[in-house]
Order: sequence, then structure tokens, then C-alpha cells
Amino acid sequence: MSFRTKKREHPVSIQMRVDTIERDLIDAAVDLLGTDRSSFIRDAACKRAKEVLFERQLLIVDDKAFDRFEQALEQNALKDNKCLQRLISNPVLWS
Repeated sequence: MSFRTKKREHPVSIQMRVDTIERDLIDAAVDLLGTDRSSFIRDAACKRAKEVLFERQLLIVDDKAFDRFEQALEQNALKDNKCLQRLISNPVLWS
């Protein structure tokens, strides 16, 4: 699936409802960045949309490359990294 940008057309409206807590959260970030709410939401939505699309990309590799990939996963050098283990065991702030 490919999403190529077309020639820029006139802007279109996207309307959404949020509760006051979500709006206040967005506005706090907007104030810190010195931008406006529409630009902030558009940028955040586009960034997330790209992440979702890139996560779903199909990678095709030959047998040799896949074997190297599997070997790297099996070696798992990160499992002995105590600093990393401590970091990922911390609860996330947004839970």
C-alpha cells in the first residue's frame, strides 16, 4: 500500500470532539510549543498515521539475510543489559 502525496489542494475541515481533560492536555502542550491547537493536532495525527503505515510495511529478504536476522534475535545481547532491564521494568507515566 502506498500513500503518495498529491498536488496540494485546498484545506478540508476535520471536526472532532474531546473532553475537557483532553483539550486541556493538548492546550498545555500547545502553549509550551508556542503553536496553535490545529497545527499541533494535525502534526500529531500525521506523525501517528506515518508510524502506523510504516509498521505495516512488508519486508522481503532472501534466506541468507533472514538467517542473519534470526541469529541476531537468538543472540539477544540486550537480555544481559542490566541498565536496559531496569529501564523497561519501570512503569510508564501514562498508564
